[in-house]
Amino acid sequence: MKFSKKKRVLDSSLTDDNHKLRETVVHLRSELNKFRNPPLLICDVVNIMGDKVVIRLSNGNKFLVNVFSSVRGTLKPGDSVLAEQKTLNIVEKVGSSKHFAVEDFIKIESPNILWSKIGGLNEQIREIQEVVELPLKNPKLFNDIGIVPPKGVLLYGSSGTGKTLLAKAIASSTNSSFIEVVGSELVQKFIGDGAKLVRDMFKLAKERSPSIIFIDEIDAIASERLDSGMSGEREVQRTLMQLLAEIDGFDNLGDVKIIGATNRFDILDPAILRPGRFDRLIEVPLPDKFGRSEIFNIHSKNMKLKKVYYEDIDKMIEGFSGAEIKSLCTEAGYFAIREKRKYVKQEDFLMAVDKLVQMDDSSAHLGMVG
Repeated sequence: MKFSKKKRVLDSSLTDDNHKLRETVVHLRSELNKFRNPPLLICDVVNIMGDKVVIRLSNGNKFLVNVFSSVRGTLKPGDSVLAEQKTLNIVEKVGSSKHFAVEDFIKIESPNILWSKIGGLNEQIREIQEVVELPLKNPKLFNDIGIVPPKGVLLYGSSGTGKTLLAKAIASSTNSSFIEVVGSELVQKFIGDGAKLVRDMFKLAKERSPSIIFIDEIDAIASERLDSGMSGEREVQRTLMQLLAEIDGFDNLGDVKIIGATNRFDILDPAILRPGRFDRLIEVPLPDKFGRSEIFNIHSKNMKLKKVYYEDIDKMIEGFSGAEIKSLCTEAGYFAIREKRKYVKQEDFLMAVDKLVQMDDSSAHLGMVG
């Protein structure tokens, strides 16, 4: 009797497991089919003509197309829709947001970062103040002298050296809106989306002026173009061309400034570096000995230190970026917390250095085998 009861329980458990497994398989197949589907075109509705709709593609061409029954009757001029590549049939309505959900792809903030909180970049601070801050604060000075400041500034250098920090500090010092986007986010699943996002981003920047547009990892859309003919490559080219058109179209002394950042300067398309575009290049290098000391002092200023000898620490952190030195101070603090101490000592920093070096080695190894 007991055996029969156990068997029923076991059979019931196996049935539940099989049911869950079947549901998982169905879900995974559904997800796989989504990835197999070809990308869709993003278009604008121009006019409604009975059961058909006139759409405009990102290249400006217009077509009279059919509409799936699921969205028929819901469309109006100005709506953004998704269309099949081959037939151009409208399959889905995206919406009629003024900025096509550009806010979903960018960060908009008003940073509060003081120049005094940036260490080891005195020359870079001076230069970016001259080419971005001064034209925003005193455009009359440039008119009086008769010179035109650069439209765009490109910050280049290794990761973690302070490129984003410089851009945010400029926005803070000029009381500007800070509009940040990652280059890869401008090239989306839907063909034509990247160029539209660029247009809407600049519209948004003008509405919120004075503003700083900061494009991180700009190499994702501005690398040297290849004639591969692939749809993904063509989308990157369209996005880049739209970015160049927007830069060419705005005023050097206007209230919108654009800053790009990259750690792959070597692969950038020369077109983006021509005069009138990103024509001021500022290298943001790894900090030297003096810079490391400045950065360490900034991030350890509020820490309670006991018998900490920075000169010994500095010998171990040559080649560290500013971000890594900040992490060093944080990790040292955690070592003190784990030992329930209210102060940080030399050994905490030495253990933190070892931890960061090991993490860096692990990342490098994963990059080699990945």
